[in-house]
Amino acid sequence: MSPIDILNVLLPILYAGTVLVYGRAFFSDVPWAKRIKTRFFLGTVTLHFVYLVLRTIEFRHPPVTSIFELLTVVAFSIAVAYLFIEFRTKAKGTGYFIANIAFLFQLVSSLFIRDLIEVPEVLRSNLFGLHISSAMLGYAAITISAVFGFLYLMLYHEIKSSRFGIVYQKLPNLETLERMGFTAFKMGFLLLGIAIVVGFVWLPSSGLDFSYLDPKLVGTVLIWLMYGIGILAKRRGGWKGRRVMMLSVWGFGITVVSMMVINLFLSGFHKFD
Repeated sequence: MSPIDILNVLLPILYAGTVLVYGRAFFSDVPWAKRIKTRFFLGTVTLHFVYLVLRTIEFRHPPVTSIFELLTVVAFSIAVAYLFIEFRTKAKGTGYFIANIAFLFQLVSSLFIRDLIEVPEVLRSNLFGLHISSAMLGYAAITISAVFGFLYLMLYHEIKSSRFGIVYQKLPNLETLERMGFTAFKMGFLLLGIAIVVGFVWLPSSGLDFSYLDPKLVGTVLIWLMYGIGILAKRRGGWKGRRVMMLSVWGFGITVVSMMVINLFLSGFHKFD
C-alpha cells in the first residue's frame, strides 16, 4: 500500500480516536483523556495535512475534484478551524461535538474516494486550489459557529428552566460559548471574503465561460454580506448573547438551504466537464 492508501485508512480511525478521547474527557472527566485530547487532535490534523499534500503532489491537482475529495477537505477544515478556536479561547469543553462531525465526513470520504489522475486542466490551478480551500475553511467556520450557537441555546434553556443536568455541568459557560461562536463567525466571514477575492482574480485567467452573475458566486457574496451585517450588528448595534447565537444557527441554516437550491436547480461555471 502507498502512503496515501495507508493514511486514507488511518485517518477515520484517528478521528474516531479523537472522538473517544474527547468523549472520555467530557463525559467521564478521565484525567489522561483531559491531558492528551488536544495533542491527539493536533496529531490527527497534522497527518491529515500530510495526506492532502501527498494527494496533491501525486495526482497533480488539489483534492477538490470530486465530492469525496471535497469531504476530506471539509473534515480537515472543520478540525483546523476548531483547533484554532480552542487555542484562541483556551476553552476545550466542546471538542467532542466538533470531532464527531470531522469523523463522519472523513469516514465517508475514505470509504468512497477514488484516485483521479485525468481531470480538467482548470482544476490544476493553484489559485483555484486557494479559492476552494478558503471557501471550505470559511464554510467549516460557519458550521462550527452554528454548533456553538446550538450548544449555547441548549445551555441557555437548561438554565432558564432550572434544569442543571450534564449539559450545564460539562459545557463552558454562556459567555465562553458566545465568544467561541463569534470567533468562528468572524473566521467564516474573513475566509469567505478571501475565497471571493481569489475567485474574482482567478476567473478571468481560467479560460472558463463565466458570468459575475453566476448563481454560486452571487449566493456566496450574499452569504458573506449576511455574516458581515451580523458582525456589524454585534459591534455597532449592541447585539449579544442569545440573539448573536440565534444568528449563528439561522445563518448556517440559510447558507445550507441556499447552497442546496443553487446546486439542485441552478447551474453555472462551478460545474466542470
